[in-house]
Amino acid sequence: MREIQIDLAAIRGNYLTLKKTFAPAKVMAVIKANAYGHGMHEIAAALEQVSVDQLGVADLTEALELRSAGVRAPIMCWLLGPADDLQLAKESGIALGISTLSNLARVPSDALIHIKIDTGLGRNGFMLDQLPAVIEIVKDRKLTIAGVFSHIANTSEAEDWEQNSKFQEALALLDAAGIEVETRHLAASAAALSYSEMHYDMVRCGLIVYGLNPFDDRQLDQVSLSPAMRVSAEIINIKQVAKGQGVSYGYRFVTQEPTRLGLVPFGYAEGMPRVSVGAKVLINGKLLPVVGSIA
Repeated sequence: MREIQIDLAAIRGNYLTLKKTFAPAKVMAVIKANAYGHGMHEIAAALEQVSVDQLGVADLTEALELRSAGVRAPIMCWLLGPADDLQLAKESGIALGISTLSNLARVPSDALIHIKIDTGLGRNGFMLDQLPAVIEIVKDRKLTIAGVFSHIANTSEAEDWEQNSKFQEALALLDAAGIEVETRHLAASAAALSYSEMHYDMVRCGLIVYGLNPFDDRQLDQVSLSPAMRVSAEIINIKQVAKGQGVSYGYRFVTQEPTRLGLVPFGYAEGMPRVSVGAKVLINGKLLPVVGSIA
């Protein structure tokens, strides 16, 4: 028996907790990639029940799928290619994260546009020296800018603040050009919990909506959240092995003493990352480690 249970009440409770934590900033709930495996449609419906400020997805396909399913909450998507139907997106009331001059030149003039700034993550977004060209297109086409956003790389505190400075510089350049911006958003989960100064008008919360820790190096202790996913499976085999026995592919774990091993039929085919080695599982009320490569 293998089962994944999603607690929608935990999702709603986490979102309301984040709303209180980050107020007065709005909270975008990021539900890209099938809501991180939790079920995009179900999570969207649950969040609509608590009047979610904004839903965020990466692809336009995801956003249109939500609209087709009857989701009426505000939706934003930001990973747009040259062939994406921006007119259909506009007609569907989807906010668009624009990060290329070509998309800025072809986006419908009355669309909900959020300008993406590359402040140092090195993925998509306009560099600061591209902003004069951005400003020219915005003015020539009489575009209304609903938002400006960027993304923190979470490499070090000094580099995070450097990114914040570049974001402020971009905002200042737009303001000096007479371009009004309604919503500024920079911080995702980790940055939102680390720097209140980076909340601006909205924060984008992904992992923490699901009760997951966004930090690699420390516990999530700034806010009390409930994990929404529970994975359970039966142990189908138990065996006793001697000291020095390698376990699973690559022998990444070798027993240091006689050890009893349990085999659980739940691996990366079911969505468990191979890096889960060392994670804990609960067996009869006792936490035990995952050993050997996930298969």
